[in-house]
Amino acid sequence: MSTKSPSGLGKYQRLGVHAALIMLCLPFIMPLIWMVSTSLKAPSQIAMKSGESAVAFSAKNLLPNPVKWDNYPKALETVPFAVYLRNTLFLCFFSVIGAVISSAVVAYGFARIRFKGRDSLFYLMLATMCLPGAVTMIPAFALFRWLGWYGTFLPLIVPAFCGNAFYIFLLKQFFATIPEELSEAARIDGASEWRIFRQVMLPLAKPALATCALFQFLGTWNDFFGPLIYINDPTKYTLAYGLQQFLASHGTEWAKLMAGACIFTIPIIILFFFAQKTFIQGIATTGSKG
Repeated sequence: MSTKSPSGLGKYQRLGVHAALIMLCLPFIMPLIWMVSTSLKAPSQIAMKSGESAVAFSAKNLLPNPVKWDNYPKALETVPFAVYLRNTLFLCFFSVIGAVISSAVVAYGFARIRFKGRDSLFYLMLATMCLPGAVTMIPAFALFRWLGWYGTFLPLIVPAFCGNAFYIFLLKQFFATIPEELSEAARIDGASEWRIFRQVMLPLAKPALATCALFQFLGTWNDFFGPLIYINDPTKYTLAYGLQQFLASHGTEWAKLMAGACIFTIPIIILFFFAQKTFIQGIATTGSKG
């Protein structure tokens, strides 16, 4: 009577786990698959006939036939995607730089510099994460309008240079995992706190900094309400806001709309795959020490 070896049992267990994970991922992947499929269809394949069930229609038209690759250049010609992309990348660049630098400076102060009321200020900062964005939306709008920034990119960029509570918490926990002996050795050599932060701490915190940069980039790239509230010039629209304007003007052209949505999504997917290792390392090494 033969028995399975432990290695063979482990192999089958891994296959079962992977199969279960794939099945669990299908509900999340299907909207993406349907978006790509719709972007390659003719209008006749998108509209459901009267009396036809949604399940039968979906099964029959999942794969486009014929494939309409020209939906993508038509979508790019319908709205000025190049202008929207330029504006979005402009906002992403400055907001990432501002959020990462300002949050890193504040996080280092909370993690390594002892001063009166440090813990109280840190807990007060964490409490701001409990405030919904809708609570501060009107006061912030009134402030930026009073400053004369309405209709410019400043309300979408300047707040990033004031730090982000979540990034500060993330980086503070990461800085706390770095041995104190490194800072003490630098102080003995005559290094100032700013030099220790710049030449010792920041190079070691690259995974956590990359994680914050990725979060900020994704948040700015997907931001819709910010441009909706503060931007009134079509030449300053971002991609997220531009897609909404496309829907308002060409709401029945679903193939072009899905093509535009695919173009909007592709950079995010590429960025995540390239930064996946650094992103996971930054999350995994944060918070292991209080």
